[in-house]
Amino acid sequence: MFVYEKKLQYPVKVKNTNPKLASVIISQYGGPDGELGASLRYLSQRFSMPYPELKGLLTDIGTEELGHLEMIGALVHQLTRNLTEEQIRSAGFDTYFVDRTAGVYPTAASGFPYSAASMACKGDLVADLTEDLAADGAIA
Repeated sequence: MFVYEKKLQYPVKVKNTNPKLASVIISQYGGPDGELGASLRYLSQRFSMPYPELKGLLTDIGTEELGHLEMIGALVHQLTRNLTEEQIRSAGFDTYFVDRTAGVYPTAASGFPYSAASMACKGDLVADLTEDLAADGAIA
């Protein structure tokens, strides 16, 4: 279906851990306007597009969003690897670590797990593309 190069286009190389920063960035991974939602939104909406060019465009964008998901996941992982118990607790990241330890789990910064309820897939060209614009505008 597509070719996967086993390297990030823009490598993420974080030297110092920072659970406080990770607790905010995690929302870009699995929050309501994060990369997981963006990829699923585009890849789901493409099926109802009336023109092959639009289907292709949404497929391309959805696939690109998966690449962004990978970069954000790498960033969160590097910010949280090898943390001490005190670092976890003092950053307020302890509730996340109770269930996930060092796993990168799709969640909002509030701790609410990813939900597809935060995205729309109406099957209506104007509604879906308007929702896409609103969601990507929230990220930028």
